[in-house]
Amino acid sequence: MSRLRRRTRTAALAAALALVTTGALTATTLTAQSATAGVTRLGVTSLGVTSLGVTSLGVTSLGVTSLEAEPVAATELYVDPTTQAYAAWEAAGGTDKDLLAKIALTPQAYWVGNWADADHSRAEVADYTGRAAAAGRTGVLTVYAIPGRDCGNHSGGGVPESEYARWVDTVAAGIEGSPVVILEPDALAQLGDCDGQGDRVGYLRYAAAALTDAGARVYVDAGHSGWLSPGEAARRLQLVGFSDAVGFALNTSNYQTTAATQAYAEQVSAQVGGRPYVIDTSRNGNGSNGEWCNPRGRALGEQPRFVDDATSLDALLWVKLPGESDGACNGGPAAGAWWQEVALELAANASW
Repeated sequence: MSRLRRRTRTAALAAALALVTTGALTATTLTAQSATAGVTRLGVTSLGVTSLGVTSLGVTSLGVTSLEAEPVAATELYVDPTTQAYAAWEAAGGTDKDLLAKIALTPQAYWVGNWADADHSRAEVADYTGRAAAAGRTGVLTVYAIPGRDCGNHSGGGVPESEYARWVDTVAAGIEGSPVVILEPDALAQLGDCDGQGDRVGYLRYAAAALTDAGARVYVDAGHSGWLSPGEAARRLQLVGFSDAVGFALNTSNYQTTAATQAYAEQVSAQVGGRPYVIDTSRNGNGSNGEWCNPRGRALGEQPRFVDDATSLDALLWVKLPGESDGACNGGPAAGAWWQEVALELAANASW
């Protein structure tokens, strides 16, 4: 599955200051967006903008006394103001702005892989997780650099076999706080499907240990309900084991419904000692039409949140960033590139 993450970043400081100096989050727009983008869930009630890191910038020194920050719970997820969706939302107007707010103001994962050198990736991880920790929020990282990644498809690549452990150690050194980590999408589901994978199970074990030691809560990706049988998914997860990883992740960058995925996940969990799991709901609002690469007619899924109920579900997350292409297929740009037409379609088709 294609999900290469090449991000055009904007400075966090400039993004946060822009919220104040350009009036991007005035009382009027916040009121309008709260109905469509779940703004109150993001901690922007009473014009408190702590989720965007503004309080750490000393906004009151700018004379903006009407923006009073509220305390936030560490169990809430972090909204990153440096995403491509956020930049598109800031640049948009009218209906497009309202639709893009649904994406831009919703917590999403930060993807880290070998499209940058290891030291640069460590610096990006330190920046992202540092901002999340400073805001009292939980960040979500997707680690995506395993040798033989995507079997040479749209997101083909990964670091060389001899470099993976060093790459993981370098990235792990940048972690601040206790982020959630989705470990290597597709790696287990594609196990043995192509050459160049090396000791893939060993790599996953090593990465789970290194990232956990750095403070992360690691979930090993195990494909989705339309890929492996529950028994096969459980077997492959047991090859990696859970001495370090806390659980597994499903539906990353895919479109299977939450209900179908959770039913499948509970079967998998029962076969791996009741381990918890997380589900990517970023684009599953209309379910799957059988395609995985830029299918049209899809919709944003349920908004991300932590879950505490009688099941083994730990959280619904947006792991894939809606609006970013799966690859050069179905009319889409390169993997990871922003595709506004589809972003607007996903938002317009959402049930919320």
